[in-house]
Amino acid sequence: MRKVETVLIANRGEIALRVLRACRELGLRTVGIYSEADASLRHLSLCDRTICIGPAPAAKSYLDTELVLRAARLTQADAIHPGYGFLSENPTFARAVEEAGLVLIGPSSTIMRRMGDKIEAKRMMLAAGMPCLPGSDGPLPEDMDQASALGARIGYPLIVKAAGGGGGRGMRIVHTPADLRQAVQTAREEAIRAFGNGTLYGERFLTHPRHVEIQVMADQHGHAVWLGDRDCSVQRRHQKVIEEAPAYGIGRDEIARLGALCAATCLKIGYVGAGTFEFLYEDGAFYFIEMNTRIQVEHPVTEMVTGIDIVREQIRVAMGEPLSLTQADVRCDGHAIECRINAENPDTFMPGPGKVTRWLAPGGEGVRTDTHLYDGYVVPTHYDSLVAKLIVRGRSRNEAISKMRAALEETEVDGIPTTIPLHLHLMEDERFRAGDISVHYLEERDFSRNKKDSTHGAG
Repeated sequence: MRKVETVLIANRGEIALRVLRACRELGLRTVGIYSEADASLRHLSLCDRTICIGPAPAAKSYLDTELVLRAARLTQADAIHPGYGFLSENPTFARAVEEAGLVLIGPSSTIMRRMGDKIEAKRMMLAAGMPCLPGSDGPLPEDMDQASALGARIGYPLIVKAAGGGGGRGMRIVHTPADLRQAVQTAREEAIRAFGNGTLYGERFLTHPRHVEIQVMADQHGHAVWLGDRDCSVQRRHQKVIEEAPAYGIGRDEIARLGALCAATCLKIGYVGAGTFEFLYEDGAFYFIEMNTRIQVEHPVTEMVTGIDIVREQIRVAMGEPLSLTQADVRCDGHAIECRINAENPDTFMPGPGKVTRWLAPGGEGVRTDTHLYDGYVVPTHYDSLVAKLIVRGRSRNEAISKMRAALEETEVDGIPTTIPLHLHLMEDERFRAGDISVHYLEERDFSRNKKDSTHGAG
């Protein structure tokens, strides 16, 4: 067991505040780092120490490994929690933390690197018996004749993806053999620009899949558990908008078998910490797509139905402590929904930074708000537009939807636009309420009509 007394929180916004709360409950001291644009962040006033690490651009502050490590040395931190985004899934950063003799609250750099390479991750999952989409066994050949032969074997439509990417970049759907050459060229160029790596792979493209996740937690003592499932199908440009737990309408026996396989895979590959196995689900079959080696934005819905503090457990296992629960202790009760509230125009999705002149969070039984907002806070232009996560839990999915609608209507945000009107409209949409959704659901629906005025609850 590694002795940890001080944790440096290498992030900002709501996740930094979430990590700080877990550290305080564990009796750990905290260090908050911030850029020049973030001096007024809420969690900084609660940290034991704070340190500015650079100017506003993330590349010169939160994404600079040396600056983060220097801050850890100056403040005598023992461990670093990277949150999500920024350096959280960067194996080079993870290796630097390890070499500095610090505890990274996350998996090892080796595992992170292997899971970050989508081709290597798929090989590992196939070896572990995980269901995967039909596709290339390795990188997509650069020779187009060979690539075409592979495309014929996979079948159309197919999708080409960047091996080292994410967030929808370096991805192209190919509907016919005639489209393959252009799709490969465009995806490769985009992958090089975004990730510095033009390696691609190809796999079968599902037309109306759902996005289903399994949350796992593993310690350094040979124990692993799965903490239920989530549905994250409501997406825009591969970015999640709404998340739910559990996945509605999928047999619990199917989920239990998949969850047990995920936990067993953690032990097989030596995974330690919190992680998420992501799958596409269509026509009764699951297909592995990737593993996220960090805490997820949507972890609160799992916490709401299980009563398990995932971040607290994540910190404990990083310090070398055994899991505080067994699989038999995990019970999922009710249904939870999370709406990501972004500082964006709800019709155009254009970011809307500015000063928050009024902020009132909703309340009531089964309502939770994770946010760093407060009256007078200025949403900067330099970072992701996520400003709050509204999470509710009901005894059933219908009750959770009704509770979410009421909570959204109670939320007040003035001074900036938010996506609250979009979420309100989704809560009233017949397809959403019926659970008739896929990852293309938002693309197929026109939510710009009949929405309440975009200033409702959004300034």
